[in-house]
Order: sequence, then C-alpha cells, then structure tokens
Amino acid sequence: MSDGAISQDEIDALLSGVAIDGLNSSGHVGNGPTYHFDIPTLQSMADALKPKLEENINKTTSVTFTCENPVVEQTNRDHVLSKLPEVVIGINADYNAGVKGSHLYLMAPEFALKIFQLVSSEEATEVDDMVLSVVSEFIATHISAEIQEVEGKGNASGLGYATPETLNESKAMIMFPQGDFVLSSYPLTYDGNAYTLWECIGGDAAEGLTKALGGGAADDNAGLTPIDLGGMNAAAGGAAPMGGAAPMGGMQQMGGAMPNMGMGMQQPMGGMQQMGMGMPMGGMGMGMPQNMGVNMGMNVPNVQQLQYPNLQAGLNAGEQGNISLIMDVFMEMTVELGRTKKTIKDILGMGEGTIIELDKLAGEPVDILVNHKKIAKGEVVVIDENFGVRVTEILSPMERVTELN
Repeated sequence: MSDGAISQDEIDALLSGVAIDGLNSSGHVGNGPTYHFDIPTLQSMADALKPKLEENINKTTSVTFTCENPVVEQTNRDHVLSKLPEVVIGINADYNAGVKGSHLYLMAPEFALKIFQLVSSEEATEVDDMVLSVVSEFIATHISAEIQEVEGKGNASGLGYATPETLNESKAMIMFPQGDFVLSSYPLTYDGNAYTLWECIGGDAAEGLTKALGGGAADDNAGLTPIDLGGMNAAAGGAAPMGGAAPMGGMQQMGGAMPNMGMGMQQPMGGMQQMGMGMPMGGMGMGMPQNMGVNMGMNVPNVQQLQYPNLQAGLNAGEQGNISLIMDVFMEMTVELGRTKKTIKDILGMGEGTIIELDKLAGEPVDILVNHKKIAKGEVVVIDENFGVRVTEILSPMERVTELN
C-alpha cells in the first residue's frame, strides 16, 4: 500500500477469509500445496462427461443445449478469478467417500436464471432461494453421473460427496481449493447464447480421481538412472564389469592394467598385489566407497540442499484449508470516531448538551475495529438514512501487531 489506499488484492484476501499476513510480495495468497496432475487422464474423464452433461441439462430443462469440447487445465485461484464475473453462483460439493477433497462448481447468475426459467416456466430477474435450489439439484445429478463414470472405468467404488451447498456471492467470497487445482470448463450454448459451467477439483480430490481412473502423475525420480559402470570399465583398461560376471580369478590376470585409484587398501587379497590398487575385501562385492563414482566419472544423481520455507510467510496450507470451519463465527465490528480522557469530576459534571472534544480532527479517517482491535481506517458515509463507513486503508501486519501490544 504505497499510497495508503487499500488494493483490490487485499480486499479479495480479506473477503476470502485469509489474513493479510498470508499474502506474498505480489499481494496474492501464499503458496499452497504443490501438485503434478495427470491432465490427460482428467481430460479423458471430462470428454466422457460431455455427452452426459448435455443429456442431463436437456432432460432437466426440456430444451436443447449444445455442449462443446471441455477444457481441463491446472490452475490457481487468481487465474480462475480473472475468468469469472463479479458475482457468481458457487456450488460446493466436496468429495467425502472413496475420494476426498474440495469440489466446487461455478456459473454466472445469468446461467442459473436461465436454467430456473426453463425448469419452472417462470420469469426470474434475480437469484433467490428457489433458483439456487433448482441449480443445486441439477449439479447433484451431474456429480452422480461423474461418480458413475469414475466407478465404471476405474478401480474405485463407494465414491460419495457432501450435499451441495449453493451460494450467490461475490467471486472474492468463494472458498477455492488451496494451492494449484484442476479446472474443467464446459462451454454450453442455447438459443444463440453461450454459457460456461466451471468445475474446480482440489489437489487431493484430483489425485484421488486420477488414481481411481488408473492414471497418475509422472514420477519425479523417473529420470534418474542406475550408476553407469561404463566409466569403471574404461578406467580398468577394458576389463570385465565388476558386477559379478567375471570370476574372481580373472582379476589376477589384469596385472597392472588398472591404475592406482587411491582406494585406501588395508588388506589386499592374495594374488592381487600386482594390480597396484588398494581395493578392500568388500570391493569385489561392489561395496564401493562413496567417492568412487566421482573419481571414476560415473553418473550420479544431482543432490541439492533442502530448502526450508519461510515460517513467517503466514498460514500453512492446512490452516488455510481449515479456515472454512469458522467462516460462520460472528465477530463484533465497531467504528470509532475518536477518544478522550476525562477526570471523574468532569464525567460526573456532564449533562444534556455537554460537548465532548475527541482526539480526531475533522475529516480525519475513523478507526475500524474487530473485537476491539484496530484493523483498518475509513471515512463515514450516509447510506439512505443509515450511517456507514467506506474502508480507505487496511493496517499493515506490523501496525496490527503494534495494536495488539
């Protein structure tokens, strides 16, 4: 906040229930878990669901929608927010059996209203509980089709999901999966109008579905190969590999073919003194010292020092994910015009018409407190006949820590 004003990223972070402390230098929510998704497997699932989604919505609305080819991608909250309108319909239906994890559907309010109008044959101009109920039933039917698809083609059974919870909220209020997740976009058209149904599958759920479908992300260690003994053969002057193919006696015929490799011989074997090398007894069984691969030009894995994350970056992924458990907790928010100190004598002498001078100047921002702790500043506004306050500044983490002390 270089100019003292609240940024849009900070507003989004506050509305999504994440403390400003959890923001990184770019103002976005700190990194969550890292996943490597098998996108082709999940794309094949979406392709198989395309005709089922088309059949489901056509049966629900009794009209003909056309579903185009879905697009599956690995993404994050910021990228999805850029695709959405300011207000969206969010349907939470987390997987809770067989596969577990976040599962969220999104659609524009216009799409929800269109589904309701076609189902009920009634005009609707705003999203209400009836509209949300119809949308929730439509999504529940589609999720059932998705589970049947996974169980039919995979090796999983007993998959289940929580009762869909449908909300009409600002997109910043939507609780997205933490870290990277999978986004499936289903384009639909009806009567010349284009709509989109977005499906967000959290990392744990995406990996569970992939495994159930028989797929899986590539192993990060797949590129590592066993130690190459070719360099060892070259160093030995073309002698047979030491993996046990050549008999022990064959080593006696090598004579001085192998140079001194500096292996620190303690008890040389009988008949091997001519080799001029210090190989311990265990050397014949491939019990090589740790530095042998370096001395002999062998391919070894690239080992790097472990990098630990900054413990002060904010909430970890588990804590961020659990914040949904307290989203319904009420907190007292007050707006403070100012303060002053008075003696008991002055207070007892107050009466009707007494003017109390505060420590705030006219036009100076008022303080916004949550549970008596100052978190922001704002200016007083009048909305119809009620007072309100417009947030103009969010206190920095350091300022808030100072207030706590």
